Amino acid sequence: MAVQAGPAADNPLPDGVFLFEDTCNVYLLVRDRAAVLIDFGSGAVLDHLAEFGVDRVTDVLLTHHHRDQAQGLPRAVEAGIRIWVPPVERDLFSTVDEHWQQRALYNYYDLRQDRFSLLEPVAVSGTVPEYRTRRFGGFDVLTLPTPGHTIGSVSYLVDVGGRRVAFTGDLIYGPGQVWSLAATQWSYSAVEGVQASVLSLYELSAREPEVVLPSHGKPIEDPPAAFELLETRLRTFGDSRRDTPWDLRAWHDRPFEVVSPHLLRNRTSLGTTYVLLSGTGNALFVDFGYDMVVGHPVGHDRSSRRPWLPSLTALRRDFGVARVEVAVATHYHDDHVAGFNLLREVEGTEIWCERSVAEILAEPSRYDLPCLWYDPIPADRVLDCERPVRWHEYELTVYPLPGHTRYAVAIAFEVDGHRVLATGDQQTTTWIRDERTELLNLQYKNRFEIDDFIASAKLYQSLHPDLIVSGHWPPRWVDQAYLDMLLAKAEELAQVHRDLLPLSEVDFGAEGVGAWIRPYQASTAPGEPVRFQVEARNPFATEEEVTVRMAAPAGWSCAPAEATATVAGKATTTFEFAVTPPAGTACRRARLAADLTVGARRFGQHAEALVDVR
Repeated sequence: MAVQAGPAADNPLPDGVFLFEDTCNVYLLVRDRAAVLIDFGSGAVLDHLAEFGVDRVTDVLLTHHHRDQAQGLPRAVEAGIRIWVPPVERDLFSTVDEHWQQRALYNYYDLRQDRFSLLEPVAVSGTVPEYRTRRFGGFDVLTLPTPGHTIGSVSYLVDVGGRRVAFTGDLIYGPGQVWSLAATQWSYSAVEGVQASVLSLYELSAREPEVVLPSHGKPIEDPPAAFELLETRLRTFGDSRRDTPWDLRAWHDRPFEVVSPHLLRNRTSLGTTYVLLSGTGNALFVDFGYDMVVGHPVGHDRSSRRPWLPSLTALRRDFGVARVEVAVATHYHDDHVAGFNLLREVEGTEIWCERSVAEILAEPSRYDLPCLWYDPIPADRVLDCERPVRWHEYELTVYPLPGHTRYAVAIAFEVDGHRVLATGDQQTTTWIRDERTELLNLQYKNRFEIDDFIASAKLYQSLHPDLIVSGHWPPRWVDQAYLDMLLAKAEELAQVHRDLLPLSEVDFGAEGVGAWIRPYQASTAPGEPVRFQVEARNPFATEEEVTVRMAAPAGWSCAPAEATATVAGKATTTFEFAVTPPAGTACRRARLAADLTVGARRFGQHAEALVDVR
């Protein structure tokens, strides 16, 4: 370990910035004998504060979650120092024990270095606000997302000692070099972090830092030259693993395609974001999931998913957009809404959602559905189907669009003389035996019902749009033959299900399920009840008694133990239960189940729910 307590010829640092060499470079921003630390290493810096003229440390800002940055954080907690972490990676600090319990160890294809995480959780004060400046101790710090070394990595920009300083973690080691290439492999064979690093270098360069201070390596006093050399080498490496070179500069600087003068498509986003331009200088987004996507990492935890906003610079520069005023969702899936909260926080964007979508986004833990975003996304405006709403010179109308998911809408509007329908992920364009074809995007867990695609195809027929824009495929100009083909496919799909399933005897629909518990995920304290609603279905054509008995862990109580109601044929009813864990219980994901009986036939535990007791 070494102490760098001021400027030196071989290790120049701006005034007020000091370096402690530990398991990583720990930087101290010092003012009035108080310090803010960038990264923490082993925590040994606390034994050397006097050498930097420091009496106390107020805050630690982490650039990413790796142990060489953070393994000493328990010392910071013990000393009462506030700890701030990147939003994408907060679970790898505060609940890393859950990560260790869940992480696959056999037959895994996820090569991210998320096992280079803390061994035990640490309490954090909060997350750093990306794209915004916040005061920590005596310093104003701008947090910039810079994925590459890890998906959730950030850099910090601070004006100190008369210079703009960038603390970049492990994005760059030195001119043309990185600390680790292995860390840039986020899936099984790709190197997504290499391309992401190049995009992050573009983002960082636009902020014009005068000196760059990496987590490993020496200060970089000519950032443009260092960035350019690293970009060249990274692009050479990345392109060597592709069939064709990838023009990342064009990807970054020109993300938008013009569909019509006032309708844009973000070609870099997943799912695809469409932008409606108003003459007022404002923009409306249809969906906004993952911007500037270079690959989709293996894994489903928060630290595998990165919302960020790099395309907004081009939107302002090339199209004169003053503000992204509204974002509207076609459905609740993460790749269509992951960026909504960040847009609201940074841009002041209002989130508009149809009622059923808004309910899921507001309380995702209540539902057992695929592709739920980790955090609640409250709607600023709830839209009702088939009731037009005004946004500046445009009128938008949402319509129910069941099929890909029960909780989806088509968004109709007219722009530049064209009737446009945004349909999310309803149908897919693919190639089968060298022929381009359309597939109905079917997932049963999304609460699919047999006639859903027929209803949607008939909606298309009634609206007859000129243009359909969707979540993952190019815009499609529409003719009657295309609409007829979708209806024919929908009718064929419905008939196949009716042929295959014993619906005349037991009708649990395409989903094959007769009960659902909400909330699906719940938390409580020992001895405190949790209230559940159980929706139960009568699968028979005749009126029957439907009974649900709750199954809970030994020692738990349930009131009532069972409930019964008379239910019309092929209808549902809802029961309420209060389930209470005993005093002294502490557990994670305790399982409950709803055991379903209809008439004389017992179908068993058709639904489950999970409870944390802390």
